[in-house]
Order: sequence, then C-alpha cells, then structure tokens
Amino acid sequence: MSLIGKTIGEFKAEAYQNGKFLSVSSEDFKGQWSVVCFYPADFTFVCPTELGDLQDQYATLKSMGVEVYSVSTDTHFTHKAWHDHSEAINKIEYIMIGDPSQKISRLFDVLDEEAGLADRGTFIIDPDGVVQSVEITAGGIGRDASILIDKMKAAQYVRNNPGEVCPAKWKEGSATLKPSIDLVGKI
Repeated sequence: MSLIGKTIGEFKAEAYQNGKFLSVSSEDFKGQWSVVCFYPADFTFVCPTELGDLQDQYATLKSMGVEVYSVSTDTHFTHKAWHDHSEAINKIEYIMIGDPSQKISRLFDVLDEEAGLADRGTFIIDPDGVVQSVEITAGGIGRDASILIDKMKAAQYVRNNPGEVCPAKWKEGSATLKPSIDLVGKI
C-alpha cells in the first residue's frame, strides 16, 4: 500500500541533536516541509556515508524551509554515542530520531520485521503532514541526497502552483505542464 497522499500517523519519540536530547512527535512535521530518512542501524557501513551526504545538503534544504530527520531503530543514546565517535557522523546537525519500539518504522512501512531494522527509506512530507514522495532501496544501495533538492523544489512548486505538474528531469525555472485535454497525446 502506498503512503503517497496519506497523512503520517501519530508518534512520539526521543531524539538527539547537537549535543542535546529532545522529544519529537508527528506534530513537529506539520507547518513545515520535512525529509525523513530511515536507515538500518548506527555503527554500520553504508549508513554513515548516506547520513554524511545528507548533512552536506542540510544547509540548502534548511534554506528551502525544510527540516531533516533521520530515523533508525537504535536509541537516542546510541545516536549520541555514534555522533561522538564517528568522523562522518559528528558533523550531523539535523535531528536523529531513535525508534527502538519500531513504531515509526512500522508507520512508514519500512520495518524489516525479521531483522528488526528499518529499510533505507526517504520521505518528503508537506506542511500538512502528507507524504508527497517515497524512495525505498535495498540495504546495500546507498542514496544520493543531492537528488532531494530537485524533488523538494518540484514538490514545493506543485503545491504553490495548483494545476501545474513538473515533467521528468524538471529543474527550477524550467517549463512545467498544465494537464488538459489539449495535451492528450501531444507529449
């Protein structure tokens, strides 16, 4: 079942960010654009490369009014320990949510029940708390966070310009489409 167009389910969790523990809930996703990045586990191999790459895009995403959250089934304590001991992770400024109960991973349908770990899933959530984009990859396939910038720009454009859609490889400032009977069979 696709989560596209659905409001995220309610949750509360503990998180780590910039030397502090904080509580996060599904309510925090409302009123702003959000990127939620699930990954299998702290202290692993592909995960730090992805989270570091996401940090490299964080300032750009923040300038677009986007908050970033990473989520694994580790605890917020484990996130802190990883942050304190990994060169790749200690540069992370965004919120790292602990999901040891696996509730959030289940809500987003990325939990590998047998392993007890989250799959690699990236979600773009609009200010109403509605999922606009989903990408899920196998455990051995790392993601490229730079792709999120164009996806986010397209999602924001479509929200702000009802009746228009962004074609493949759309870049900010390029032509969009206005679906109508006049376009049928002409693209």
